[in-house]
Amino acid sequence: MSRIIRPQSTAELLKQLARESEDLSANDRRDFLRRGITAVGALAATSVAGGALAEDAGSTNLPPNEPSWSRQLGHGVVEHPYGSPSQFEKNVVRRTVPWLTAESISSISMTPLAELKGIITPNGLVFERYHAGVPVINPEEHRLILHGLVERPLIFTMDDLMRFPSVSEIKFLECPANGGMEWKGAQMEALQFTHGMLSCCEWTGVPLKVLLEEAGVKPEGKWILAEGADGAHMSRSIPLEKALDDTLVVYAQNGERLRPEQGYPLRLFNPGWEGNTSIKWLRRLEVGDEPWYHREETSKYTDLLASGKARKFSFVQEANSVITYPCPEKPVKHSGYIEIEGLAWSGRGRIKQVDVSFDGGVNWVPARLKGLVLPKALTRFSVDAQWHGQPWLLQARAIDETGYVQPTLKQLRAARGSNSIYHKNSIHTWKVAANGEVTNVQIT
Repeated sequence: MSRIIRPQSTAELLKQLARESEDLSANDRRDFLRRGITAVGALAATSVAGGALAEDAGSTNLPPNEPSWSRQLGHGVVEHPYGSPSQFEKNVVRRTVPWLTAESISSISMTPLAELKGIITPNGLVFERYHAGVPVINPEEHRLILHGLVERPLIFTMDDLMRFPSVSEIKFLECPANGGMEWKGAQMEALQFTHGMLSCCEWTGVPLKVLLEEAGVKPEGKWILAEGADGAHMSRSIPLEKALDDTLVVYAQNGERLRPEQGYPLRLFNPGWEGNTSIKWLRRLEVGDEPWYHREETSKYTDLLASGKARKFSFVQEANSVITYPCPEKPVKHSGYIEIEGLAWSGRGRIKQVDVSFDGGVNWVPARLKGLVLPKALTRFSVDAQWHGQPWLLQARAIDETGYVQPTLKQLRAARGSNSIYHKNSIHTWKVAANGEVTNVQIT
C-alpha cells in the first residue's frame, strides 16, 4: 500500500527517505533510490515560487535556484595548457611523515589511497621515494649503457630505445617498507600512512629481454646490476631469470612521459617486486655472474629476523589488502546502507579472492572483485552492508591465484619476528566506533 509523503522541506524529505532505506535489502536499493530522487525532484518543482528549498538548504546555489556558475563564463581553452585538478580537490595530495627521515632528499611520500577511484593512480599522486633527491636530466644527453658479460656492449640514446617495439602494462608499484611503521604496534591514524607507499599505473616501454638479446648475454651471465643516474647511484642486483621474464625498461607512465620524480627519462620496472628494484633514472645495466651486494641490498632492503639473521633478496611483494572505505580519513557519516570498499594486490599474480570480516576475523564473507582483475595489479573489491551504529572490527584478507593467503599479524610475527620494517603484509584492522569514527588497531 503506497502512502503520500508531505514533508515541509527537502532536508526533511531526505531524512525520511534515509530512515526508510535502513530496512531495505540490497536488491531493493536501486528502486528505492530512483523513487527517492523522483520525490525530491517533485518537491523542488512545486517549491520554486517560494524559494523555500534554497532557504532550507542554506545556499543560493542549490535547487531550485540557478547556481552562480551557470550564469557566467568559464575560462577558455589552453588557459591552463597542461591542466590540473579542481581547486576543490586541493587536499588530495601526497603526504609524508616529518619525523620519518632526517632529510627530504632521502625520504618518502605516500599516495592518498582513500581519495582514489578505480585502480589507476594519477601520475601526480604516485608515492615518492628518493635516496638523493630528484635529478634534472636532459633526455637528449641521457644514455643507457648495457655491458659486462655480453657479446656486444651497447649504448642506447632515448631515441634508440623508443624505436624498439613497446608494450604497455598495468602493474602496481610498492615500497617494501609499506606498513613498516606498524610492525611493533598500530601508530598511524590514516590509511595514507599505513598503506600509502603503493600505486598502480600503466607502464610503457621495452621488455628488457629485447635489449639483452641485442647485446647477447654470455652463458656465464646470471645477474644484472641496474644503476640509476641520481646522486646516490641507487643500484640493485636483479636475477637474469626476472630480466628475461617481465622486466621493462620504461619511458612512459599513464600515457605520458615519466614524471621526474618517477625516473624521467628512463627507469627499470620489475612487476610485483620491491619498488626499490625498479631503478629510476636508469643509466647502466651490467651483466655479471653473481650479485653485487651493494649498499642498498645489504644495509637496507633485508629483513632482520628474530634470530638475528637477515633474509636477503626478498624480492616478491606478497599478497596484501586493505579496506579504503571506511577508514580514518573517510569515517561513516550516516546510518543505513554503505559499500565497504578496498584494494588487494599480489606480486605473485592475480587476486583470486578477498574476504571481509566485521568482527576481527571471527567470521568472513566473500567480497566482490570489481572491474579489471589483472596479474600484479591493484584489484578493487567491495561488500554491501547495513550500519546502524554497531561497533565493527573491519578486516580484509586476500588470496592470490597461487593459493597464498594473506597472514594474520600473529602468523607474520611468528615467522619473521618484529625487528623488520619490510614486507609487512598482515591483515589490517580498522575499528569503527558507534559514532562512525575509524581508528587503527591491531589484533594479536
